[in-house]
Amino acid sequence: MTVRNHFFMRFTSLSENVGIARVTAAAFAAQLELTLNEIDEIKVAISEAVSNSVIHGYRGGKGEIEFIMNLYADKLEYIITDYGVGIEDIEQARQPSYSSDPERMGLGFVFMESFMDELEVKSAPGQGTTVRMVKKISNANAH
Repeated sequence: MTVRNHFFMRFTSLSENVGIARVTAAAFAAQLELTLNEIDEIKVAISEAVSNSVIHGYRGGKGEIEFIMNLYADKLEYIITDYGVGIEDIEQARQPSYSSDPERMGLGFVFMESFMDELEVKSAPGQGTTVRMVKKISNANAH
């Protein structure tokens, strides 16, 4: 499948950068004729994925987060990668209300899954986590 547009950014795992990633994802999606609701869903999903890297991936410490955005004829693909502590049990982490931090609601993966058409999580303890999300687009929305 041919990539029609591609954007890559790398940033420090600071909470201040969650908003920058969110706005960048929305700007990338804006090249399509999506509804405001669809763009809001993308923004929430990106915020959750990047926040997970900042809060859980690096446990509040500093590290690098890579963010890749790809536009294909029929979908938008967002890939967020950190090189932090990783997730021991991905299935458990994807359960509603599960969080490694008792102060958190544990709904990040639930939001990602409900707002995007595909969610794939790859992780290994000590090696980091990659979250891949896809938002399908109709041909009417493609330029």
